[in-house]
Amino acid sequence: MASAGAVIAATKSRKAKPSAQPKRARAKTAKVVAPPLVLPPQSEPASRMIAWIAAEHDNGGLPYVVIDKQAASLLLFSGKGDFMGVTPVLLGVGIGDDSSPGIGAKDLADIGPAERTTPAGRFVAKFGRAFGRQRVIWVDYSNSVALHAVITTHKSEHRVERLLSPSPDDNRISFGCINVGTKFYTGTLTPAFQKKGGVVYILPDTKSLDDVFPRVRLLPYVSAAVAR
Repeated sequence: MASAGAVIAATKSRKAKPSAQPKRARAKTAKVVAPPLVLPPQSEPASRMIAWIAAEHDNGGLPYVVIDKQAASLLLFSGKGDFMGVTPVLLGVGIGDDSSPGIGAKDLADIGPAERTTPAGRFVAKFGRAFGRQRVIWVDYSNSVALHAVITTHKSEHRVERLLSPSPDDNRISFGCINVGTKFYTGTLTPAFQKKGGVVYILPDTKSLDDVFPRVRLLPYVSAAVAR
């Protein structure tokens, strides 16, 4: 009979793992970094506005959008000024840059076509509840101007088709609110404005950019100071 020591040695030998070959280093998966989005060409007022916001840091570190009413487009930027995307918008059917006095207290049925304007200016916007408990980005709460996903309740208005058309001429349909496509609103705009809101800059229809944003006149001097 084999000795106890021999049995133990044999058992250990069977349990011992064969000498492993040197472990191959795990290949590190390279992190794919998407290239930054390129800002498309803009109208002269929009270009000036975007340059001024960047030079002055007027957004105060918050994400922001620039809405060019004449082009019926919205450009989204991060708090650091990185371009995040562009999308068409629907706007108020009325041409003008001011909200009618007391319009926020009126019923929709009592608001005439000329009063259905999207006001121009700088607005600090945040999420809040609207009629029907719908969650929207309030641009100008007192005048009931909100930024939200396109409304499809009234099929005869063809709002989605208006957004998809290449011309901005048919993008005037709302009571003054700003409508964007649902995919852009939920996937891009909402995450950007979710935490602290943001700043909304709406460019004018009939007034000059300098009338609505007087400090933009200082852009050449601000740019020169930054370049030094």
